[in-house]
Amino acid sequence: MIIPTYNRADRVCRAVDSVLAQKFADFECLVVNDGSTDDTADRLAEYADLRLKVIWQENRGVSAARNFGIANSCGEFIALLDSDDEWVVEKLKKQIPFMEEGGFEISQTDEIWIRKGKRVNQCKKHEKPEGMFFDRSLEMCMVSPSCAIFSRKFWDELGPFDEDMPACEDYDLWIRAGLKYPVGLLRERLTVKHGGRPDQLSNSVACLDLYRIYAIVKLLQDGGLSAEEYDMALAELQRKAGFYIGGCRKRGRDGQAAKMERLVQDVAAGNTVVPAEIIKI
Repeated sequence: MIIPTYNRADRVCRAVDSVLAQKFADFECLVVNDGSTDDTADRLAEYADLRLKVIWQENRGVSAARNFGIANSCGEFIALLDSDDEWVVEKLKKQIPFMEEGGFEISQTDEIWIRKGKRVNQCKKHEKPEGMFFDRSLEMCMVSPSCAIFSRKFWDELGPFDEDMPACEDYDLWIRAGLKYPVGLLRERLTVKHGGRPDQLSNSVACLDLYRIYAIVKLLQDGGLSAEEYDMALAELQRKAGFYIGGCRKRGRDGQAAKMERLVQDVAAGNTVVPAEIIKI
């Protein structure tokens, strides 16, 4: 499994502890220290478990850290764990056989949500689906990285994470995956997700929908979609862009709104668009 981390010494140790406590013992755990400047390296050096390997790179963001970790891994299955989350001790023991018996190339579990130290209930819209759900994946991210395990075959076909995306890199991977593979769902809460802190990407990166728009434009420009899939992706692009444009106009950013309008018009007309231009808007 791959744990990317940046300046989260206390929290990454909690994540690592939850991995090393797994009842399924045949694994390697790669922690990618993404250029941390706190005492992350010293804290991780205290572990003596041979299953744990810590590798370092200059700070390049979560996508590059995950890619680096996966490139240095050798397992048949690849599990992701964010450094601020943790696993229930039976996660691997239950999820690996679930995938093997079901023939899944990707699966996820249900999860427990902790916000500011308190357990909270999930909204109905966050209930995890299973099978093929490309349409729902376009609307919002329906696979949680810390819950997910996928095969090497899956990764070789659909990876890597887009390193130009400081956020929503998982959304980008999951919408592409939604065209290829059904997602198995193990309906047990085997992942604990902690949230509500300012250092989370969802709180520290402005306008996440801009990166989701970027991901959809990439998908539309790459080709390979059926007519139905193309129409679904274009409709979601227009919906998300509409919210973005409306927000820009409310804040007096008319130039940004106009650029996004032109871009969506070009995509809808079948004109070639450079997706990277979206991030520069």
